[in-house]
Amino acid sequence: MTTRSESTVDIANGDVEPTRRSLWQRVSGSNTVWIALVLVALIVVFSIARPDAFLTLFTAQTLLIEAAVLLVLGVGMTFVIITSGIDLSVGSVLIFAGVMAAKTMEGLSPRSDSTGAGWGVILVGLLVALVSGGAWGLVNGLLIARAKIPPLIVTLGSFGAALGAAQLITDGSDVRTVPKALARTLGSGTSLGVVPNLVILAVLITVVGDLVLRTTRFGRYTYAIGSNEEAARRAGIAVTRHLVTVYLMVGVLAGLAGFMSLAYFRTTTISGHSTDNLNVIAAVVLGGTSLFGGMGSIIGTVIGIFIPAVLTKGFVILHVQAFWQPIAVSAVLVAAVWFDQVRRRARDQS
Repeated sequence: MTTRSESTVDIANGDVEPTRRSLWQRVSGSNTVWIALVLVALIVVFSIARPDAFLTLFTAQTLLIEAAVLLVLGVGMTFVIITSGIDLSVGSVLIFAGVMAAKTMEGLSPRSDSTGAGWGVILVGLLVALVSGGAWGLVNGLLIARAKIPPLIVTLGSFGAALGAAQLITDGSDVRTVPKALARTLGSGTSLGVVPNLVILAVLITVVGDLVLRTTRFGRYTYAIGSNEEAARRAGIAVTRHLVTVYLMVGVLAGLAGFMSLAYFRTTTISGHSTDNLNVIAAVVLGGTSLFGGMGSIIGTVIGIFIPAVLTKGFVILHVQAFWQPIAVSAVLVAAVWFDQVRRRARDQS
């Protein structure tokens, strides 16, 4: 059986091996190259319109920082959507993990200086954020893979439950006692004088995610399950365990994203991530990952993340009303899904 991606499932021996295709075949065979051209076109337009404001180091740094948190969420969402699933809870899980980390660090900090905690306390806060996010991901995975409840329903429920839990813990008020060392080093710190540390962390997560998806058995099984879950099961793949692991991974990455947001904004920003889930899903789909499963790439997600980021930054620089940004992103998203359906129909007919 040939999957919808660069993977094949050998029913006879239960193994999954990548189909040998050239890089150009894999890229040109998807809409990633076309979305990349859209991104380049946006950069060119804004650069021509305001070269004095758009083509600056400050703009580049802020653009990268604003995309960093969504990029970490996007890596996990790519795996989920490739399995033909969805996760609407990542934005709320991000908030919950940030709240848990902030409250933990606040409780472990000296009462005389709640923002003066050292790296021991900060590392405990990071661990709490990862565990908090992973717990929600594990619950989602078990309900989806074992209880067979549709991902849309499960993660929609988690979306409300995680946000409600975060508000209960904080009484609806943001926690602002983030350690100065965390904010100064990860939140606003740079390496080599110009590269934000948040961006470096996001790049590392992206590279690891790409390697796992493209070069490991876990990645190949992800493609196989999304292409045909029953065939993958008959080929010997532990589908239930794999899906639980995928949702667990998404939860852990949402926890990390919550910690990154906490470091950058120096507060939990409970009301500031209400549309992160939709933005991430849109970015992943824009990058060529099929909502029908079995097809997608991390590099496509990177491109998809930067389209709304560039649009937002460009509109701000050009003093265009912010209300136009979701309209523009929605138009590109619908076009990307339409293009995906056209390619699927053409492939099925051939």
